[in-house]
Amino acid sequence: MASLNKVMLIGNTGREAELRYTANGTAQSQFSLAVNFRRRSAAGDWEDATEWFNVVVFGDQAERTSQYITKGKQLYVEGRLQTRTWDDDQGVKHYRTEVIANQILFLGNREGTGGGSGAEWGDAETAAPRGAARPAGARGGSGRASGGDIDPDDLPFE
Repeated sequence: MASLNKVMLIGNTGREAELRYTANGTAQSQFSLAVNFRRRSAAGDWEDATEWFNVVVFGDQAERTSQYITKGKQLYVEGRLQTRTWDDDQGVKHYRTEVIANQILFLGNREGTGGGSGAEWGDAETAAPRGAARPAGARGGSGRASGGDIDPDDLPFE
């Protein structure tokens, strides 16, 4: 039976990334990511809601990204979900679900200044899913907008 554990998020960081090292010396960076969405309230009005995710990055990628992740940065994060459990000193069991990131794409910051850099940190050649809109100057992708097999003048929009 096949299985899949994949998460793709676009949101704003809630705090600076904290860089730590595990007992065996592996770099580990953690930060929170806020993802906004709209929903209808019980009264039928539209309201904004925010879902918070704890993101963890390991290895060289953790060291690189921790230098640039500050509060309010807009990121694309791709990874998998993992839940950890532990018992505290009073014997109470705690659960924490985290996104273990394997790709991070910097999209810009919340205020829209300095955005569109498309700086990428990950294992794969591209960090955005196929067909997703990419910021100007982003690396990777199909190259269609910059001279692939489709001429930009043939597109019905722009």
